Amino acid sequence: MLSDRDRIFTNLYGLHDWGLRGARARGDWDGTAAIIARGRDAIVEEVKASGLRGRGGAGFPTGLKWSFMPKQSDGRPSYLVINADEGEPGTCKDRDILRYDPHKLIEGCLLAGTGMGANAAYIYIRGEFHQEYRNLQAAIDEAYQAGLIGANACGSGFDFDIHVHRGAGAYICGEESALLESIEGKKGMPRMKPPFPAAIGLYGCPTTVNNVETIAVVPTILRRGAAWFSALGRPKNTGTKIFCISGHVNRPCNVEEEMGIPLRDLIEKHAGGVRGGWDNLLAIIPGGSSVPVLPKAICDSVLMDYDSLRDARSGLGTAAVIVMDRSTDLIRAIARLSAFYKHESCGQCTPCREGTGWMMRVMNRLVEGRAEIAEIDLLEQVTRQVEGHTICALGDAAAWPIQGLLRHFRPMVEARIANYHSQDTRRVAAE
Repeated sequence: MLSDRDRIFTNLYGLHDWGLRGARARGDWDGTAAIIARGRDAIVEEVKASGLRGRGGAGFPTGLKWSFMPKQSDGRPSYLVINADEGEPGTCKDRDILRYDPHKLIEGCLLAGTGMGANAAYIYIRGEFHQEYRNLQAAIDEAYQAGLIGANACGSGFDFDIHVHRGAGAYICGEESALLESIEGKKGMPRMKPPFPAAIGLYGCPTTVNNVETIAVVPTILRRGAAWFSALGRPKNTGTKIFCISGHVNRPCNVEEEMGIPLRDLIEKHAGGVRGGWDNLLAIIPGGSSVPVLPKAICDSVLMDYDSLRDARSGLGTAAVIVMDRSTDLIRAIARLSAFYKHESCGQCTPCREGTGWMMRVMNRLVEGRAEIAEIDLLEQVTRQVEGHTICALGDAAAWPIQGLLRHFRPMVEARIANYHSQDTRRVAAE
């Protein structure tokens, strides 16, 4: 269990002042100029050594991603873009950072910008996050007034500006290239890669896109050292992580914990356990709605990190833990997720545009059992035709919840179909 001295987000619940004075009292903005003075390469190498992986879902090594930015400018500016378009069902961690610890993100932007040679950051925030936007903008204004950002940021000789861009609530804009399109005033639709954003990103300039939590932990890593951060968690899955625990638990919550904590320990120690006891557990979605659901048998022992959940054929994703007890109609729950992904598809790729609607309609029939057994295999086959065949990962996100259901709960689906047909037979006989 993570000790209090190792917590990065010390105001996650908003119990203290979220403004500059409170942030400084908690250690933010301490020695920032000295960290900048270490130089660009030293900052990137420290983040690499820490083992920090992206906290937005993909889990790509952060320092390595920064190193893709060009070392020498060809005349174009470089940009850092922060993805605060948190739209994954079950995920609510970034909004608490924006609302209660915005200075961690702002200082992180400055240090990350230094590390990649970017003199400006754009924070793309979800349009529905009204109070989060107000707190973030107020914190940015405070940082400008205190000379912490802007010209000669923190007295370091480095100029750095931060701009906030409010989105309009499209889930697809959480995909990094669709987010860039949206900032540029175009429809939020993913770009083909290559070229990658590090070569041609925002306004055609070198760009790195990072998640809020990823950037917010950087100042603490650089202050306390890579060895401290990498000692937490497990090899290749280092550090701390904010877990969002929701659903059928006694105390839904956000909590910062060590990577690699057993899923059962996470729920029982921080969320008061499963409603009705652990034996009442049916299934858990461990990383936000886009990753495959896991049955209780796997949840008994699985660890909460990228590699353990990948080995269990699911994923850590955004670490949004959605708990479902035995009262859950799991087929209906997955059908509801299918409707979400169908609604949020941008329609650019044919497999996603057509496949999400097709999968949703089949899932809606399966809720009633109004299908044939052979359609289960057909549905699984269609998810494979969508998965990996789209420009962005929304096609995968639509396919994986269904794949998890069919992989672990196929008997439940077959029983639903058999029950429908038996009732249908009785109706016909009665008539």
